[in-house]
Amino acid sequence: MTRIPLMAGNWKMNLDHLEAIHLVQGLHMALTDANFDYSKTEVVVIPPFTDIRSVQTVVEGDEMGIKYGAQDVSVHASGAYTGEVSANMLKKLGVSYIVVGHSERREYHGECDQKVNQKARVALENGMTPIICCGEGLEVRKAGEHVPHVLAQIDGALAGFSAEEVAKSVIAYEPIWAIGTGEVATPEDAQEVCAAIRVRISELYDEETAAATRILYGGSVKSSNVADIMAKADVDGALVGGASLEAGEFSKIARFDA
Repeated sequence: MTRIPLMAGNWKMNLDHLEAIHLVQGLHMALTDANFDYSKTEVVVIPPFTDIRSVQTVVEGDEMGIKYGAQDVSVHASGAYTGEVSANMLKKLGVSYIVVGHSERREYHGECDQKVNQKARVALENGMTPIICCGEGLEVRKAGEHVPHVLAQIDGALAGFSAEEVAKSVIAYEPIWAIGTGEVATPEDAQEVCAAIRVRISELYDEETAAATRILYGGSVKSSNVADIMAKADVDGALVGGASLEAGEFSKIARFDA
């Protein structure tokens, strides 16, 4: 089964709405100049909540092939939850993807696998695709426990999911020690864990579901290393951080096979 590569740029808490418009327009122009084929690789920007409406306006107004997502979602549909944003609100803005369980959400907001599971389910129930994040810290990596650690996160995040729901989801493996540090897992490191995730999905469900599920690598991805990472059989794309804040650089990452 052919899995369409997915390049998703997580802006984190960067760029106001005017800067967001400028970046998306620059990315669009760079990809257009390169005759980019969006049917062969999906390109997604994931801005802060305050930028989404502006991104929607420029993407729809200029009929861009770029898609956009959100960095988080509430498990609640509505109500007295100050500061939270519901899935329906995001759906009304045309959001396609929602990142859930990012290591920064886990670390700074105490999100557990159960919470990640709930958020992923909410995304699916509202017709959006969850990008379910998993990954290990440096201590776990040094102890050689990175694969069991990540698979335990996968078990928790996918608990109660049907095979169809899993196939509609995206998994993003991000070794925490490689996020924003300049350190990057080798292509072999990325392949080891991404392959283990695919095997676990086949064990929990079946080979067809495992073959359909896209698994991304994230952690200091840039244009100079993305081709080698993408050459690995079980890596289907990248969750890009800092490099996605530069239109030219992110466009080169999206054109990894050019």
